[in-house]
Amino acid sequence: MKKKVAFVCIHNSCRSQMAEALAKNLGNDILEVYSAGTEEYPQIKPKAVQVIEELDIDMSEHYPKLLSDIPEEIDILITMGCGVVCPFIPCKHQEDWGLEDPSGGPIEGFRKTRDIIEEKVKRLIERVKNNEL
Repeated sequence: MKKKVAFVCIHNSCRSQMAEALAKNLGNDILEVYSAGTEEYPQIKPKAVQVIEELDIDMSEHYPKLLSDIPEEIDILITMGCGVVCPFIPCKHQEDWGLEDPSGGPIEGFRKTRDIIEEKVKRLIERVKNNEL
C-alpha cells in the first residue's frame, strides 16, 4: 500500500509544488503525493515550473491548493521551512525540511532549491522503502 505524503508551505506556489512534482516522478510506485498551502495564492511561480521542467517533469496540471484540498489523514507530513504553523493534520510522521524560499530571486536560486528538494525526496523514498517511515 502506498504511503500518503503531503508537502505543505504557506502559498503552495514554489517549494511544496516542486517537492510534489519530484516525489510523484521519483516515488510513484510507493507514494501517494499531495501538496498544499495554508493561504490562497493565484498561481505557481513560473521559475519553479521552469526548473522542474528542465528535468523533463511536466507541471502543466499543477495549481496552488489549500489544506482542505488534500486528504484529512496523511502518513508523512513535510513542511518546507516556511515558518508556517500548520493546523493539526493527523499523520504518522512529520518533519520540517527548513528550505529557504527562492521566490523573487534569480533562476539559480530556484535550481539550487530544486536540487536540494530532489535529494531530500530521494532520501524520503529510501526511508519509506526501508520501512523507516
